[in-house]
Amino acid sequence: MMKIIKKYIVLSLSVLALSGCDEGDFLTQVNPNAITTDTFWETEGQFNSALTTVYGALQFESVSGALVQHEMVLGDLGGTESWYRPAAFRNLTYNDNTYYVVDRWNELYIGIFRANQVIENIQSADINVVTKAQIEAQAKCLRAFYYFQLVHSYGQAVIHTEVAKSAEDFSKPLSSLEEVTNQVIKPDLEFAAQNLPLSWSEGKGRVTKGTAQSLLGKVYLYNEEWSNAAAQFKAVIDSNIYSLVADVSDNFTHTNEYNSESILEVTFNSELNPGVNGSIVDDNPNETGAEASALARGLGQLNYGGYNTVLTSYYLHEMFVYDEVDPTNPINDGNIHSRRMTASIAPSNFEDEYYGRDSDEAKGWGFGQSAYLKKHTNWYHLEAEDGNSRSGINFRHIRYADVLLMYAEAVLNDSGDFATAITYIDMIRARAGVKTLQQYMDENSGQFPQLHVSIQVHGSQPLVSASAATVLKHIQRVERPLELCFEGHRWKDLVRWGIVAEVYSELRADEVWREANKATIFDTPPLYIAERIRPDFFLSEQNYDPAQHNYFPIPTGEVQTNEEL
Repeated sequence: MMKIIKKYIVLSLSVLALSGCDEGDFLTQVNPNAITTDTFWETEGQFNSALTTVYGALQFESVSGALVQHEMVLGDLGGTESWYRPAAFRNLTYNDNTYYVVDRWNELYIGIFRANQVIENIQSADINVVTKAQIEAQAKCLRAFYYFQLVHSYGQAVIHTEVAKSAEDFSKPLSSLEEVTNQVIKPDLEFAAQNLPLSWSEGKGRVTKGTAQSLLGKVYLYNEEWSNAAAQFKAVIDSNIYSLVADVSDNFTHTNEYNSESILEVTFNSELNPGVNGSIVDDNPNETGAEASALARGLGQLNYGGYNTVLTSYYLHEMFVYDEVDPTNPINDGNIHSRRMTASIAPSNFEDEYYGRDSDEAKGWGFGQSAYLKKHTNWYHLEAEDGNSRSGINFRHIRYADVLLMYAEAVLNDSGDFATAITYIDMIRARAGVKTLQQYMDENSGQFPQLHVSIQVHGSQPLVSASAATVLKHIQRVERPLELCFEGHRWKDLVRWGIVAEVYSELRADEVWREANKATIFDTPPLYIAERIRPDFFLSEQNYDPAQHNYFPIPTGEVQTNEEL
């Protein structure tokens, strides 16, 4: 983005130079009907139009679209095959010129640039004071989101809080994660929380006070400011604006969007701009954006119009299998597996329909694949993914279930109050239709099973007594991955907890055991693996270096064009 904008500035300066020549004064004539920067930033409608472009950057491929699949294979939840492009991230062999590393940086900065335009120009606007503050607050909330994504993807960033006026304005040094957080993200979110409404009377998809508070709580959580984090999350909970939807599947389809669980949701539509490929978004001025998402086609099953570039890891699949259904919970309606398993992945013995087929008609499980993704795909209402990569399923960056789990984590670290943490964890488990931690404890003298331990490999899941440490580990290794898999949180979670190496080591050991015992586990429960053991962690476990891989490298193009780097 920096390189592109520099070209525009150089072009503008060239035009200004030409306008001073003696070849005629026609170049200096002003079209009285043209909209310019001097006449655009005046009315409320114009500012809302500009604000729409700030929201529009959320749709970019590397922010909420198809390219986020590359981050999904980082960590422990997703695998892929060596011939797919995400393999560089699965194997930790990407570099500073790998397309997703470059595109994510550029696209987040486009969002920041658009937000800066609104924030800078609103200061002198002659419009209603309340409206003015709400427009600025929305732009600042979104700018904070883009900067949060930047610093927790790259570990550092170049701070731009003003619209560049010259090429020199782009040459700034890198600031640390802490500097960006304290100088931009926190102040932006504090302003947003003070000036945004709890809800909007019209218009879906706009950020709210709850969005700002949830993001601010997340900032505090990542900074290990536990009491501040808990306070922000509790304010969201006590606002009574949000609640868990009865059916967890409603968070991953197009049929119940902007529901009571939605806190930050990105709009996609498969009907607008028909014929435009879903991978085309408005970051290219020479193309018309699709308004649709291409993510579903990337994740959908190969036999049904998708590419299945992200595959469910054996670890995640087995946890879903042994996340024991509570037979007394009416939400299950006779299901063998939990409702969130049904909403998230498709094992070979799935219970409902998958792209219009039952498990006897479906095909494609084999060659080491034990389960495919359902989340973000159109498995529930189409017979195949759209050949033009068009999907209308919104992407949810923050939902209420995430806030409940982050609150439980903050409370645990702040006071060690595991009883309160369990209460909030069990709200989510009850909605999923599985046994709550309290039920396990009632049945086992205050103990619950370590559900992240593979029964297939180790034979059992040891029981542990409830404590701040064991409940925190449950959040880290069980509850967040099961509830929030493939929603953009996992790698950042593993990095902030400092457990990447531990996770890779454990899962590679499980992989080795499965390879050594494949003759006895093929086509058998719980995973029904066939033909081969997929080596998801063979290279990542060897290659992982926290100094090199916790954060992406700064893109080579930025280093080459920014003289301060």
